[in-house]
Amino acid sequence: MHALPEPPARDRPLSPFRALPGDMAPRDAQDLMANPFFSLGKSRRTAPIDFRSSTVTVRVEGTLEHGIATIWDADVLIWAASQLVEARDAGIRTSRLIRATPYEILRFIGRGTSQRDYVRLKAALDRLQTTSVATSIRETTGRRLHRFSWINEWKELAAHDGKPLGIELVLPDWFYAGVLDRALVLTIDPAYFRLTGGIERWLYRLVRKHGGHQPDGWQFDFRHLHRKSGSAARYSDFACDLRALVARQSLPGYHLSTLRIAPCTDLLAFRPVPQTARG
Repeated sequence: MHALPEPPARDRPLSPFRALPGDMAPRDAQDLMANPFFSLGKSRRTAPIDFRSSTVTVRVEGTLEHGIATIWDADVLIWAASQLVEARDAGIRTSRLIRATPYEILRFIGRGTSQRDYVRLKAALDRLQTTSVATSIRETTGRRLHRFSWINEWKELAAHDGKPLGIELVLPDWFYAGVLDRALVLTIDPAYFRLTGGIERWLYRLVRKHGGHQPDGWQFDFRHLHRKSGSAARYSDFACDLRALVARQSLPGYHLSTLRIAPCTDLLAFRPVPQTARG
């Protein structure tokens, strides 16, 4: 009797990866840092995000029930990326199927661990699972779109006696492949999780992605930033928020400033703050 051929790798059952304990550096996926994948407001957003440039297409849609995943929901993906990179660097086999406890996730992303926080985490997982993304990023022709949700599926685990055993979630191939490529992940400041504003969080990720540690920093036109953010706010309100961030200087590791180069053209400039000057 002939043996049945082995199924393709994508058709084989996933082996679970148990999340690692202990502290680790937070890592973020560069593609997520540089493009408008998330709602910047805490209220439910159902209007799609539709961003197109000469090289990139991003289309994000949410359901009427849950809305589009928010930039706070994306903390779960930062946790997942951090886990995968830490395991890879330690020579531990990883998987798109991850098991963890809500406590472990909440502690890592700087949240509380009350029942209310657990309920909010479950709502975040629901939004990540029901948000639909279509993008040309990393597609070789630049014209074809890769479609996925931030989480393919997730479920709560329990013992036979009903005792909670944590949660299990499956990451999409697109995210998993990007994270495991060393060139597509950056370490971020743990203080990021303490940033409370949506535009503030989005701007930090963009600055970290583009500015890096370049001593001369980087500059962006206000209107370009507004378009690139995917924000639902009017441009005038968005510009006001940017100026408020410059006044507060709340982005960890970076100094912000503005420069007017024409009557209706403002630039946002940012440069790294030397370690010795951070206190």
